[in-house]
Amino acid sequence: MLDELMIQLQKPQVWLGLGLTLLVAYALYRFGRVLLRPLEGYVRGPLLTALKWLWLLVVAVSWLAVATHIAYLPSVPVLFDLGQDIENGFRNSAGQVLVILALALIAWNLIGSLSGRIVAEEEFNRRTVRVQTLKGVVESTLKAVVVIIGLIAGLQALGVNATSLLAGVSVLGLAVGFGAQSLIKDVFTGFFILLEDQYGVGDVITVNTGQLSGNVERLNLRLTVLRALDGTVHIIPNGQIQTVSVSSKDWSRVVATVDVTYAANINDALRVLEAVSQELYADPEWRGFFLDAPEIQGVTQLAPDGVTLRALFKVQPKSQYGIGREFNRRIKIAMDQAGIKIPSPQRTITLGNAPLEIKLTREGPEGRDLRDSQERTHAPVKPSLTRDPEEEEV
Repeated sequence: MLDELMIQLQKPQVWLGLGLTLLVAYALYRFGRVLLRPLEGYVRGPLLTALKWLWLLVVAVSWLAVATHIAYLPSVPVLFDLGQDIENGFRNSAGQVLVILALALIAWNLIGSLSGRIVAEEEFNRRTVRVQTLKGVVESTLKAVVVIIGLIAGLQALGVNATSLLAGVSVLGLAVGFGAQSLIKDVFTGFFILLEDQYGVGDVITVNTGQLSGNVERLNLRLTVLRALDGTVHIIPNGQIQTVSVSSKDWSRVVATVDVTYAANINDALRVLEAVSQELYADPEWRGFFLDAPEIQGVTQLAPDGVTLRALFKVQPKSQYGIGREFNRRIKIAMDQAGIKIPSPQRTITLGNAPLEIKLTREGPEGRDLRDSQERTHAPVKPSLTRDPEEEEV
């Protein structure tokens, strides 16, 4: 028998047959494990383990029998005859369908495993956005291809003429296409969104001039899924997207504004604005987010309630929210320390004939203003980098 085996192993077709049958055996083993998985909640552990080992033994013996027949070793009568019977069984429709299901299951799991190994960088940049986006699109497309090929192969195994079926489906698809123009529009729009890298998974966008906004959680050829700040999920067909405002592409900008009263010294207020901007720019904790030095624009508006001063910070994408909050904290403390008042709405109150009771209170311990003891450079709570609510809904 050993001499016969060595002679047969010299034939390439024998090695090819052994490799293909081994792949089919592994597919059937995985398929059986999937079928046993629903029993985990109803069957005790030792019995379930015994069933798994029994299934492994059945698959191993079956493959060994088929391998004996492929290598044509009639000197092993039991395994040789069993292998011939198994091959004849798999030539039938039921056996072919079982193999197709098992192979489709392996392909499905393999696609999921390979896509799970693609891990984008933690740092937010355009490469990370494209990797996350293309990862989801390619995975869903390949799984759809596996399902379609498996369905066609299964129908062919059952005796259905797949060529005629595809021709009929094409005619039906042409008729359905006239009623599914919106779906075709969604797919084409999604294709160009991916091709031109308009936005991707992880970007913060506003759709259709402020109707919906949020973080792009999922993107494929048909849909864009946004997650709003309050957790609401917006599912938008790509064909309904007319305009997109991306707040996290390449770089972002903080529009740092502060209002002061008309009675304030504007030159002093501008000095405070520049000092706070440069202080924030030089802070090691925030320096890495800046792409350029702050730009002090000066007085930008004479509003009814006060004078508006503005500075611009060019920063890393998606960092404008946290930097803006830290700037607001520091500029408020700096203005208080400089004695420059930030305007508040003025209201006129008309009192009736009832007596008015007035109570005098001190500003703080020993008459001190508690605002004088504020620390500007160290925040008691570090601002988060999450986007602001006003960026979500208009």
